[in-house]
Amino acid sequence: MITIISGTNRKDSMTLRVAKLYYDMLKAKDADVHLVSLEGAEVYEEGPALTALEQRYFIPSEKFIFIMPEYNGSFPGILKLMIDNSDIRKCWWYKKALLVGVADGRGGNLRGIEHMTNILHYLRMHVHYNKLPLSRINEEMDLEGNLLKPGTQKAIEIQLDEFLNY
Repeated sequence: MITIISGTNRKDSMTLRVAKLYYDMLKAKDADVHLVSLEGAEVYEEGPALTALEQRYFIPSEKFIFIMPEYNGSFPGILKLMIDNSDIRKCWWYKKALLVGVADGRGGNLRGIEHMTNILHYLRMHVHYNKLPLSRINEEMDLEGNLLKPGTQKAIEIQLDEFLNY
């Protein structure tokens, strides 16, 4: 089971559009994939909502795809809160992760990807080497979630194929 986490709670985000694109691409490959959006999710503290996410998605998943927008040179605090408030051993230890950065700037959230890599290594996760920074996302994807550049489509296809075999 693969769980994609859209790592922001902002409404109508490009991050969620990218996460849905990854979801659709994996579904087309017949993967057992699920999508978790942090928009409206109650992960600010340990409680019933977070426990439900853990039981339904995080604990049974063997692999995770973190889609993370750039927030001040890193990733959103809501994503870190979710991780910090979860049952670390059951949810994350010894599982596999794929990282995708999303930014309107030219870096594609490279700093956030590296920051998250360090955190996930601390949590004993195995982070796939092909970390994809999606730069200038407003030029790469339209408001309906369609990719505008064939090269980006190809890069994502390669990344997903590698992760499925990871």
